[in-house]
Parts: sequence; C-alpha cells; structure tokens
Amino acid sequence: MTTPTTSTAPPVDEHGRRRPGAELATQLGRFATIGVASTVLHLGLFAALTGVLGALAANLVALLVSTVLNTAANRAWTFEVRGRQDALRHQLQGMAVFAVTWGLTSLALLALHVTAPTASAGVQTTVVAVANVASTVVRFVALRRWMS
Repeated sequence: MTTPTTSTAPPVDEHGRRRPGAELATQLGRFATIGVASTVLHLGLFAALTGVLGALAANLVALLVSTVLNTAANRAWTFEVRGRQDALRHQLQGMAVFAVTWGLTSLALLALHVTAPTASAGVQTTVVAVANVASTVVRFVALRRWMS
C-alpha cells in the first residue's frame, strides 16, 4: 500500500520551461510577506511618533523609513535583483510609489481630522492602515514592472 504524498509542483514543466504563473505566485507571496513586515514597521513607527510629531509628520517619517526598507527587501527577495547596479534608480522609483501612498494616507488622515478631530491614536493608525492597503496594488505592479 502506497502512502499518498503531497508535493509542491516545481516552477518548471517537464521540459524545463517555467510554468505560467509560477514566478508571479512566488513574487506575490514574497511581496506579501515583506508588505506585512513593512506595514507593521510603518504603523508601529506612526503610533510611536504621533504624540511627538503629530499625525501627519509621524506618517511622513514612518512611511519614508518603511518605504526605503520595503524597496530594498523587495528588490533583493521578491524580484531577486542583486548588486548595486540600478539600486539608486529602484529606490527613486520606490519614492514615486511612496508619493502615492503618502498622498492617500495623508488625505485619509486629513479627512479623519475634519470628521473626528479628537480621534485616538488607535483610530488614526487604523485609518492609515486602510489607506496603505489601497496603495499596495500600485506598489506591486510598479515595482514588478521596474525590477523584472
């Protein structure tokens, strides 16, 4: 009696060609892992700095730090780009996505301050998190195009 085994199919077919979608699935998984870590960093810094800097400045600093680290991690792990060649260009492209994310999160914070001027740091952090999720698709598509 043979015991059934579960195996993960290799990313190539029997002729050594890449299976359609295998690379994309791998990239999405890695991107999601880095994204979760970056979001935790962004929101943690935001929550820690809000009382000192105010919500908008805290968001700017926290998002800037997490974007630089996120871009470097995605470059190396998600898109497997090694070496220093194009590293500065990739960081500058990451800053373009940063601008979109910062715009969305800042607008969300401003809307919150108009509608609920005494919102707690927890509510502000939640609003930033939701706006950040909206920019995630833009980040993946842009970085994949630029780094692949």
